[in-house]
Amino acid sequence: MDLRFGDSKPTDEEREAVDALLGAPESSWEGADRSDADLRWARGGRAARDRRDLLLPALHAVNDRVGWISEGALDYVCRRLTVPPAEAYGVATFYAMFSVRPRPATVLHVCTDLACTAAGASELCAAVEARLGPESGVKVERSPCLGLCERAFAALVVRAGRPTRPAFEDEAVKADSGGPGAAAPGVGKGKGRRGRNTLHATAVCAPATPGTATHAATAPETAPAEPAPQAAVPQAGDPALTLLHRIGTTDPASLDDYRAHGGYTALRRAFALGPAGVIREVTDAGLVGRGGAAFPTGRKWQATAAQPDRPHYLVCNADESEPGTFKDRVLMEGDPYALVEAMTVAAYATGAHKGYLYLRGEYPRALARLTHAIAQARTRGLLGDDVMGQGYAFDIEIRRGAGAYICGEETALFNSIEGHRGEPRSKPPFPVEKGLFGKPTAANNVETLVNVLPILTMGAEAYAAIGTPGSPGPKLFCVSGSVTRPGVYELPFGATLGELLTLAGVRDGLRAVLLGGAAGGFVRPDELDIPLTFEGTREAGTTLGSGVVMAFDDTVPLPRLLLRIAEFFRDESCGQCVPCRVGTVRQEEALHRIAERTGAAAAGDIALLREVGRAMRDASICGLGQTAWNAVESAIDRLGAYE
Repeated sequence: MDLRFGDSKPTDEEREAVDALLGAPESSWEGADRSDADLRWARGGRAARDRRDLLLPALHAVNDRVGWISEGALDYVCRRLTVPPAEAYGVATFYAMFSVRPRPATVLHVCTDLACTAAGASELCAAVEARLGPESGVKVERSPCLGLCERAFAALVVRAGRPTRPAFEDEAVKADSGGPGAAAPGVGKGKGRRGRNTLHATAVCAPATPGTATHAATAPETAPAEPAPQAAVPQAGDPALTLLHRIGTTDPASLDDYRAHGGYTALRRAFALGPAGVIREVTDAGLVGRGGAAFPTGRKWQATAAQPDRPHYLVCNADESEPGTFKDRVLMEGDPYALVEAMTVAAYATGAHKGYLYLRGEYPRALARLTHAIAQARTRGLLGDDVMGQGYAFDIEIRRGAGAYICGEETALFNSIEGHRGEPRSKPPFPVEKGLFGKPTAANNVETLVNVLPILTMGAEAYAAIGTPGSPGPKLFCVSGSVTRPGVYELPFGATLGELLTLAGVRDGLRAVLLGGAAGGFVRPDELDIPLTFEGTREAGTTLGSGVVMAFDDTVPLPRLLLRIAEFFRDESCGQCVPCRVGTVRQEEALHRIAERTGAAAAGDIALLREVGRAMRDASICGLGQTAWNAVESAIDRLGAYE
């Protein structure tokens, strides 16, 4: 390992931010420079491997405190963790929310993705940039989807500084930790201290106007509060709901209220069934992954549980970054204890004693709610060394993402947690054999895990009776765009696209519907009888994906949408494989050339797009490159976008 440290020194504030996470540097000799002492104490490779997974939290600590990561701060982090600076620099520059160049302490992220682009995000950005000049002390950044599509336009303000904690967390965190500064169990694989997920001055502004976005950026502490989570659920309060029934009826901060509304019934039944019984119920229910791949959850859990290698890990993928997707955010904000309980059930079934919840960095309220819920569960014996007095140990650690769509791919997510660039791994081996830290790992997204609770409470047979034989159970759909009631809808598999859009109030002049987000495909207004099932959308030549349904009327310029999709994939490609790294650039270039052309004038570039798209689909390492051409292809072939 080549450790070539520089001469730059961290500021006192940067050093304090890192030490608050990692603890004071350990030294067996006095009078030495603290970082050098820590380096000598680490004694090389093994200690580096044991602490490498703290790299991303340490970069967050500096970026949150100062607003950017200086050379001195990066060098100090590398000395503390015994990580080569070149590798740490590669990690720091991989994520969109970090900066290795000086910038103001306040950053205003303005969404320019599909729902916001359709609403006119370019004009909003220009107006905000005109109001917030260099003298304002605010950095305006055009951002990919912020997961607030039901309230487009969307903006997020992040102000660096000393952390604060939401008031509803205080009592639980004090009870859990013994008060500020108390020692806590280790992070990662048992080293150091647990870094608390505290919040900084953040403000979500949606729907945004130039005035409200400017006010939120200059005074985030006085910005209006976000709407309650149930505002994103038009069906809130409907007793027929299965996955969303507690949102709007239960206090998301109250564990007692959660238990009064059926909480922890599923975990009690899990302990009665035993791990094999839980897996059998999930398998018999026919649950498949809700993130888009639709892999049978019971098979994944069984394969993980059967591995002799130990330890096993459970990972919750809460890095929902697909443009148009926000269902996981609503679940985490409105029903956080359900996710904590569901992770505990999944871990028990797969033999895991440690769970990681990888949460996208653009979700400050979800971070607050889950931090509080985990602390409360730990305090009340629902997490920890003896869960519910059953002799089973399990705990959850939140790891924050930092703005990288590719980390939604499970192996890229593992690399991110381990302190590496979030690049996908080649398969095999598969995660159930060698996943996080090279150990057997079950990885599921939020919606998939939350589905486990009704399976255990109502039974596999009753659950499987919902939906269709090929796609059993309820499904959450994220509806946005040209509708009067955007939000998260829960319907049984088998409902048609037209029925869903009728519930959402589709506007006149419907031009196209995008299913599955940027990685999905367009369908025409005369195809609304498509059944919303995995098999139904497949037969129709499109995809259900993660449940994105974006409607666009005839006021939305389709070529501009396609160009935005191409820009998104170009920006989000990790660059690891040539087909994706080069293909996403060539796709964007071709769409730029034909943005204002049709017919014969566009024919050459359309032929090039097809060739590039086939190469990306056939040869890319992961799903990003394999699906980057889908939406463009469907717009050309189904909608006649350039005829």
